[in-house]
Amino acid sequence: MAADLSGIVVAPPTTKERAAAVYRKIRRLPLIPVFLLSLVVIAGVFAPILAPHDPEKGELKERNIPPAWSGGVKSVKIVVERMSINQRTTSVTLADALKIDPAAQIDDEIEVFSRPEGTTKFLLGTDHLGRDVLSRVIYGARISLLVSIVTLAVGGTIGVTMGLAAGWYGGMVDETLMRLVDIKLAIPLILIALVLVITLGQSLWIIVTVLCLFIWPRFARQVRGEVLQLKHMDYVSLAKVSGASTARILFIHIFPGTINTLIVVATLQVGIVILLESTLSFLGAGVPPPTPAWGSMVSDGRDKLAGGVWWISTFPGVAIMVTVMSLNLFGDWLRDTLDPRLRQLE
Repeated sequence: MAADLSGIVVAPPTTKERAAAVYRKIRRLPLIPVFLLSLVVIAGVFAPILAPHDPEKGELKERNIPPAWSGGVKSVKIVVERMSINQRTTSVTLADALKIDPAAQIDDEIEVFSRPEGTTKFLLGTDHLGRDVLSRVIYGARISLLVSIVTLAVGGTIGVTMGLAAGWYGGMVDETLMRLVDIKLAIPLILIALVLVITLGQSLWIIVTVLCLFIWPRFARQVRGEVLQLKHMDYVSLAKVSGASTARILFIHIFPGTINTLIVVATLQVGIVILLESTLSFLGAGVPPPTPAWGSMVSDGRDKLAGGVWWISTFPGVAIMVTVMSLNLFGDWLRDTLDPRLRQLE
């Protein structure tokens, strides 16, 4: 005998239950990575508006100024009439001492700033040439975005085309293209970049070319694997029977099936491209100075870390770390969202 459920009334969810349901949905979204990546994109696109100073020009009298929240470092020095190079750490000229204390005399001891105080004029301090670190970090985002977009567009197109051909035709075509992929993956990127820089000189487009040569095999392998599965699907067989050309089948019927995978691969590759560009710039094989690039900025400040001038390398290094980490987290979220096999459902 069936139970009579007509008298049961389902209570509406409470405010606490609704808030918990909203929280469960929101916590799956990559809010922090998207926020951080949005800051990088905004900084790169609107760099001329956001940067408070010219990133390539500075004043030597304003060099090595610490961040705005840092205090200066004082030391006691002896006032001398003239100062030799060897006396710079222990002495100060009378002319400079009179600016601090009008009553200063020769042989007096006076307390002076061996490192200036931070100022709001340079929120993140200045480098060894007096250039604003904040402005250079902001413009460095533009270089990273430009390199990433061009590299993915060119290298991704080459890789996708070769992957489609290898997966569709198979046989000798597949064997030849995959051996090219193996050869390319066996050649060290850093070696190629250094050789090209030595022979052709430093250039933004040389580094883009090197990075394109680096990433296309990754796209080719991934697309080939997808095509090997998709070309046996029923809708592809029907397209063959209907008389569709090979180009139409590849780009109209098979390629759309690889888009989700390509989005995930491209997102993860952006982080790798930024990291590689920064590495090459750090080694002097990247974007030529004085153009601000995060890797070259880290390289500029590495020799000054021992002297307490930490901000020149730290802030661009943090920018690299945050950007790459955010891209990896966002790529992982895309993979879990777009791939039904990895999608987490409650």
